[in-house]
Amino acid sequence: MESLDSGAAACSRDNEGMKVHLRNPTRTIEVDGPISIVALLQRLDLNRESVLVIRDGSLVPGDAMLSDDDSIEIRPVISGGAT
Repeated sequence: MESLDSGAAACSRDNEGMKVHLRNPTRTIEVDGPISIVALLQRLDLNRESVLVIRDGSLVPGDAMLSDDDSIEIRPVISGGAT
């Protein structure tokens, strides 16, 4: 598992942070909370309109705060239609 090494986001072994599961490529990182969705996505250099943030099986609004004990998944938005 990677740690996001960016200032306050870096995690130590004694204090595990929030688990962030990313797709494309699939990986898991740890980030210290609390942090807003907007700040997390900025730190990860992701566009809010191009990803879905999921916590406990539910979509998380962009103004939500995340804490150290959260485990979230960030998935790319995929669009398409039936033929």
